[in-house]
Amino acid sequence: MKPRTIDIVVTHMILLLLSAVVLYPVLWVLKLALTPGGQLGADPSPIPVPSHFDLSNFRAFLFARDFNGNPLFLYQLGNSLLVSGVATLIGVLFALSAAFAFSRFAFTGREAGLKLMLVSQMFPAVVTAVPLIVILDGLGLFGTTAGLVLIYATASVPFCIWMLKGFFDTIPRDLEESARLDGAGSFVIFWKIMLPLVRPGIAVTALFSFMTAWNEFIMASIFLDDVTRYTLPVTLQQAVGGYDPDWGLFAAGSLLLSIPVVLVFFVVQRHMVQGLTAGAVKG
Repeated sequence: MKPRTIDIVVTHMILLLLSAVVLYPVLWVLKLALTPGGQLGADPSPIPVPSHFDLSNFRAFLFARDFNGNPLFLYQLGNSLLVSGVATLIGVLFALSAAFAFSRFAFTGREAGLKLMLVSQMFPAVVTAVPLIVILDGLGLFGTTAGLVLIYATASVPFCIWMLKGFFDTIPRDLEESARLDGAGSFVIFWKIMLPLVRPGIAVTALFSFMTAWNEFIMASIFLDDVTRYTLPVTLQQAVGGYDPDWGLFAAGSLLLSIPVVLVFFVVQRHMVQGLTAGAVKG
């Protein structure tokens, strides 16, 4: 039945209202980023439309340099991409085989292992800061990018296992049993059948893992002591962490910091929308 005109109008009005609610804070951030001075009360107007078009906050964030003249944004952008990318890659690679085993095999300690990994995600990361400092200092990795990658990758593995296990659980066991009847072993089933089917799950898990590592700043601020090794969230937090917070710089940095995450989302979304049974009819 064709929808009535009034139903269409009401639906669009509700969607416009919800969109306005969602976009209102974003527009305020944009307004603050384009307002020179960086003060929250500089423009008392409740309308989040920039009254200025000043890019000084963006220039200050992009072209900041340390005492030695090093371009901090380029250094920190590279650090953030390296740490987030490598930690995501390690976390997903280690979690894939473990998630497959937890989903398909029965072994001693299976339930206990799953529960322990779930419990480990309930505590804030800062609780483990002291033992991690001791461990990294003993390994000679304290204050290094490699040490931060190790922390993020270790923390992401339990999350990735739980996420990917859920996707493996949705795959019918009939496919696996048919492959075993044809003589396929566990590795062939995992590599040739399961991985193509779980590709959307890998994309979703990698996206969440990347976003978590990209936005994290507490552990990075604790374990990094060189400004050229900072990740971008650490610098962003320091813009408002003192006695004279620069909210304009913080807003400009927040907008710039969101661009890589949006790009990663657009890269992986084509894998996310594919059906879970797409791999079953290939080859």
